[in-house]
Amino acid sequence: MLISFSSYSHEMTPTYPKFKSSYMDGLLVTEMEIFNKRNDVDYYEIGVFDKDFQPIPFVSSYTVYQVDYLKKVTFDVYIRQKDEPMVTYICSRSRVLEQRVSNTSVTSTICSKIKRK
Repeated sequence: MLISFSSYSHEMTPTYPKFKSSYMDGLLVTEMEIFNKRNDVDYYEIGVFDKDFQPIPFVSSYTVYQVDYLKKVTFDVYIRQKDEPMVTYICSRSRVLEQRVSNTSVTSTICSKIKRK
């Protein structure tokens, strides 16, 4: 007997973001976008990490974004210029609401790798 199932995730672009100078001294910025292809998830948590997936401080409008099914959200990620050499990944992770958790709920994580000059 064959069992078939499909898994859906979310998308985050660009795949290889670049940081550029922001309007504030000492800060760099990049623009990111999340597209939600999961009808069971509405929230995505953002994080910035080094090569060992250790968290690096960052600023964005929110750390958790609401993204409705088949919709997209664009946001900026700001980091300190001194942290730029350590930053390797910007990741988004699906956050399932407690009342929606089921045995088949799966958390998805998508990471974009920083493009170096």
